[in-house]
Parts: sequence; C-alpha cells; structure tokens
Amino acid sequence: MDGTIYLGDKLLPRVKEFIEYVKSSGREFLFLTNNSSKDRESYANKLNRLEIICNADDILTSGEATCSYLKSLKPSARVFLMGTPELEMEFKKWEFVLTDEEPDYIVLGFDKTLTYKKLSTACTFIRNGVPFIATHPDLNCPTENGYIPDCGAMIELIKASTGVSPKVIGKPNREIIESAFRKRSYALNEYAIVGDRLYTDVAAGNNAGICSILVLSGEATRADVEKSEVKPFVIAKNVAEILECLQQGDK
Repeated sequence: MDGTIYLGDKLLPRVKEFIEYVKSSGREFLFLTNNSSKDRESYANKLNRLEIICNADDILTSGEATCSYLKSLKPSARVFLMGTPELEMEFKKWEFVLTDEEPDYIVLGFDKTLTYKKLSTACTFIRNGVPFIATHPDLNCPTENGYIPDCGAMIELIKASTGVSPKVIGKPNREIIESAFRKRSYALNEYAIVGDRLYTDVAAGNNAGICSILVLSGEATRADVEKSEVKPFVIAKNVAEILECLQQGDK
C-alpha cells in the first residue's frame, strides 16, 4: 500500500475512484502489504479514514502471513519478537508466547521501536542457533517526508553481525503469495499484482505466474527497471493510469 495507494496519510491521485471502479465492475481486490509495523485492523481503520471502504478481511500483511507460517511449524511457539506493539498484538492473537527467554524462533518485523538491547539479544540467540525469521525484505519504506529504513535494512545489520540470513516470509516469497491466493481464489490469469517495488511486488507477481504492474508513484523508477533483471509486465505512472486502462478496456 505504501507508495501505491498512499504516502503517509495522503491518498495518491484517483485512488478512491480506482477502488470504487474495481468494485462496481465486478472485480475484487486485496490490499497486500509487506509492512508489518501494523495489524490488519489498523490498516482497515486507516483506509476507512481515507474514505477507502474496506474491512480487515480485505488486507493481508506480512505479519499475518508470518504468524500463519509459524503456526504450521509449531503452534504456541515461544518467540523473541522485534516488532511494534501492533505486531505484538497480531502474534498474541495467534497464541504465540512472546519471550526473551529460551525462544523457539527469532522474528524480525518492521520495528519502529527497535533498540540496541533488542538487537544484541536477538544476535546472541541467532549465534546460538535459534532459527531467524523476518516478515519481509523491503530496504526502505516511503513516507511523505522521504524514505526511512525498513525491515530489509535491519536484516542486513543483523546479518553483518551474525553471518546468518533469515527465512523471509513477505513478498516476493511464496508464503505470503499463497496466503493471498487462499483469501481470493481465482485462476492465475485472472490475477494482477500492483506495486511500486521491483524486488518485492513485481518479483512476487513474476514468481507466482501472474500479471505484474509496476507503478512509479513510490520507490522504483524507469531507470531502476532498465538496470534490473526483474521486469514488470506493465509500467504505469500510478493507479490513476491503471483506472483509465480498465475503463477503456471495459468499453
């Protein structure tokens, strides 16, 4: 959503009209975000405040996908979590035990409350062999005031200290894409993924065999596309341009 639907608390051009047209034309949508700093309810509340009418079932976060993944491995696992209070609430809903003593897993999210104590504790556990999982690989998060370090940048810090790379759940990896497919069941040729990042959004679509649409309203630029091995099926200025294409194609 960041960089595609909104920046901060500001909707991007014609987003509301785009979502309304998707609904009125008989299509469905799912807001899929790698941002694990908030839970589904927080995102639904924010979107409704911005006059995008939706509910929590219309949203899938990398935090929720990580909980689903861990639940399949070990229900009620002990987790040392580096995340915001909202992500902590998500894990508690899934009945995980959040602890800094003898954890089964170390989980890193987009932790805007990250401290040196959390980092040093996590690195000690990881060096001792506790499995390391991260919600998503995004290096930067776009805001109205520019980019801020995201989970991927934190991964690199921990990796530099421990030499260990995490199991990553979010886009472009299959775990979050499979969660999205379970929420909205269609044939592959009926899906399209729209996003502003090549290495997560576009790569996720390409890996899943669905149409990938890059919008230039967030992180990636045309110059980035030229340099990247990951190529989108379509490039659009923003969702407003996608709206125009849909309207033209439906005539």
